Amino acid sequence: MLVAVTAASGQLGHKVINRLRQMMPSSDIVAVVRNSARAADLGVTARTADYNDPNALRSAFNGIERLLIISSSSDFGMRTVEHANVVHAAKQAGVKHLAYTSLLHADNWNLPIAEDHKATEDLIRSIGIPFAILRNGWYWDNHTRAAVAALRHGILLDSVGDARISWASRTDLADAAAVALLAPRLADQTYELAGDQSYTLTDLVDEVARQSGKPLRYRDVSESELAAFFQGVGMPAGFASMLAETNAKGLRSGLLRDDSATLSKLIGRPTTTLESAVADALQPS
Repeated sequence: MLVAVTAASGQLGHKVINRLRQMMPSSDIVAVVRNSARAADLGVTARTADYNDPNALRSAFNGIERLLIISSSSDFGMRTVEHANVVHAAKQAGVKHLAYTSLLHADNWNLPIAEDHKATEDLIRSIGIPFAILRNGWYWDNHTRAAVAALRHGILLDSVGDARISWASRTDLADAAAVALLAPRLADQTYELAGDQSYTLTDLVDEVARQSGKPLRYRDVSESELAAFFQGVGMPAGFASMLAETNAKGLRSGLLRDDSATLSKLIGRPTTTLESAVADALQPS
């Protein structure tokens, strides 16, 4: 049985490949990448295809039985077309099972970050291939890196208020993707995947301060102030505004909290703790 992972040279894809290699022969794993040179260290067969090239996608999926589609890193609005190219190519190539990395509680969001995910989920459910929708929560390092960087000034700025977030690590979510890809019993289901515990940003900065021995506090700011801050540190204006809106309206309203423990049940172990995530972030790069 051949299984494939798209965007396999990215951070999540690389971890999925590593986990799959522990679960099955490397000869049965295919990494689908845009640049084959970036797959040289994966230890599996690499096939080259871009999400915007349907013909290359069909060729890359030839003989593949199970496929993990890792969502595109392109700008929001472009991803719907790219994901559709991948799904239709999988159908035409005869893929028998799809797994897709979506967003935690995607159907409850009314923000741009979720629109491509909702459209892709709908397409996958309608295409006639057994599927697993993996609604991934927020990565720990989305905030731990920012918190560690904020140690320079002693203040972390954000707009999430006292909302609780169920962070998980990329390793947690990669392990879940590998399990869902290989287990037929998990087909035709949607999984809300998040950390076992939820925390506030105040919890996070307190732990960073404790482990680093340096002062750090959280300051809640408005959406516009956060967007201006993001632009000030070099983020493009459009992306800065989108990210600030996501935090101020999505995270703040609790959309990234989930208490189901579905992720830990799926991977058979507890998810990454606050203490461990902070310790990792404080390690010299």
